[in-house]
Amino acid sequence: MIPPKQIQDILDATRIEEVIEEFVTLRRRGVNLIGLCPFHGEKTPSFNVNPARNIFKCFGCGKGGDAITFLREHENLSYIDALKWLARKYNIEIQETERTPEQVAEMQLTDSLYIVNDFALKHFQEQLFDTDEGKSVALAYFKQRGLREDTIRAFGLGYAPEQRDLLIRRARATGHNIDLVKKVGLCSQDGGRDFFRGRVMFAIHNISGKVAAFAGRTMSSDKTIPKYINSPETEIYIKNKTLYGAFQAKKAIRQQDECLLVEGYMDVISLYQAGIENVVASSGTSLTEGQLQLIKRNTNNLKILYDGDPAGIKAALRGLDLALEQDLNVRICLLPDGHDPDSYVQTFGGEAFRTFTTKNAKDFILFKTSILLEETKGDPMRKAGLVKDIVSSIIKIKDRSKREEYIQGCLNLLASSNAYGRREAEEGIRSEIIKEDTKNINKLAEKNSRQPGPISDTQGSYPDYHQTIDPHTPSSNTEPNSLGQDRRSALMTDEFQERDIVRLLVQFGSQTLDKEGISIAEFILADISESLSDFDNALYGKMAGLCYDLLLEQKTPDQNFFIHHPEKEISDLAIDLLTSPFDMSHNWEARWGYPLQNQPIPDLNFDADMRQALDRFKLRKLNKLCNVLNPARIKAASESENMEEVMRLMRIQEKLKSTRNELAKKTGTIVLP
Repeated sequence: MIPPKQIQDILDATRIEEVIEEFVTLRRRGVNLIGLCPFHGEKTPSFNVNPARNIFKCFGCGKGGDAITFLREHENLSYIDALKWLARKYNIEIQETERTPEQVAEMQLTDSLYIVNDFALKHFQEQLFDTDEGKSVALAYFKQRGLREDTIRAFGLGYAPEQRDLLIRRARATGHNIDLVKKVGLCSQDGGRDFFRGRVMFAIHNISGKVAAFAGRTMSSDKTIPKYINSPETEIYIKNKTLYGAFQAKKAIRQQDECLLVEGYMDVISLYQAGIENVVASSGTSLTEGQLQLIKRNTNNLKILYDGDPAGIKAALRGLDLALEQDLNVRICLLPDGHDPDSYVQTFGGEAFRTFTTKNAKDFILFKTSILLEETKGDPMRKAGLVKDIVSSIIKIKDRSKREEYIQGCLNLLASSNAYGRREAEEGIRSEIIKEDTKNINKLAEKNSRQPGPISDTQGSYPDYHQTIDPHTPSSNTEPNSLGQDRRSALMTDEFQERDIVRLLVQFGSQTLDKEGISIAEFILADISESLSDFDNALYGKMAGLCYDLLLEQKTPDQNFFIHHPEKEISDLAIDLLTSPFDMSHNWEARWGYPLQNQPIPDLNFDADMRQALDRFKLRKLNKLCNVLNPARIKAASESENMEEVMRLMRIQEKLKSTRNELAKKTGTIVLP
């Protein structure tokens, strides 16, 4: 059996478009990719791949799912073999084991660690907002840095007082396991003192919004004290796979199709507050493959923003060949000397920041070439290595046409600088590229000679994996277009309202309502909890019930929970609810300057959408009661000559009709008397 953590590592690394492109030619349409469906014959593309959600859906035959579903259907692989295929593609070494009691405990441990971090978050925020010391020291510091209170709360900022063991004592008093407090790095290993003391606190969220770790900035002027300290790595916090602000930024990154990368926590927060929300930070570490994969999940366009001093230039160049290997379009913008993103946006504002970074961003390789030319000016010894250094980056670009564009750009720069003649430069660059390509081909051949053959050659040679949970096991519903038929049926019946409620729970359940301060799921289910057993469509009722159960467990419904659900009918419905054959064209605003006038774009309109859907849902239920339930009871009471019961039921009927008519007026629906 493959341990759950390794399965999650495989799923996190997988990019569905990269998998499917090995079998299907895809082309971009808006934020999605389309192609001819490999599961049924068609001449017009109806096969849709959504990179942001890591799912596919064919609107012709109805098939849909994640990368594992695709491999199982297309390559006839088992669940385990599909995982191994993906592990091999993404160079993830897996070790199969039998599930032990310890592994079960590990899954429970993960949940427990998040609970402890949630406790710490509340503790740090209470110290910031509810104590005199917190208000005078930490809150004053944040406000002096230009942060509003709503921003401070949105990013989970807090304060750890200069007290030896305040958090430990509160943890014990509230029944938390001190061993878990140690494990997430909130206290010393002997349990005697808090790890964070005398620091303003920054909560570090994972991509789904859970608090995975903390960073603390000292409030002391003592230069011997580290300015920042971070939580240690744990089962829930791996630094090289984490980007600060990724949870808050992911939606804006997808919408703007660009990610801004900065260095520090305050850079992210200040830009976000200024309306520049598509920003993340590497938090002082060199860029890693895991961090770049997080970015690539949402966009192929990366703009790196650093200070314009020598240290900033070195930081901009450090580790960026990795970004080219990930096939990202990388641009770099150096801010004026003396400014970082935080200070620039605080001084000049968000619009000035956007204008400057748009105007001054340069392609990474051309930027690097300019820097190298400046460094080697008048130094013949270093000039000899210049071409090799440039080629070391160009060779990382997989797309041949894009590579050629960069070669021509570099040649123009080299020629105009008089460092090289154009012919000399071109010969040097192409010669180095041939050398590097040959070297890489030889390395790949050597690697392949040491690896076993393809999975298809070894099918049937694996041990028994019957204990592995397979969320992709086919259900009895094998008709390929059954969900499509269900959708058409729902549109023609009252089930549409139930489906719309479930769609909102799956797609937006974890979104927070600004006015109420609770999630969409909490708002909806609190309003319709008494109707959960009255859903006409059993599957929709089951989905709503699953969301309700998650809330009872103090968990927020998440799209991935449903996409990877062990029951196929649940995962199939989730895919269906999350995909549409139609996309809103962004050209209306981007090209022609016609934004939506009466509402935000669909992905941001969940608040109004949810309230309207709830009204329509309740209207349907009330109408059903008015037309079916009470008239039958009134008739029965009348026939038994129970006039007191007749009058009581008529009063109820009148109240129901009055409420129904108010809702009908609110939703613009005509109901018959």
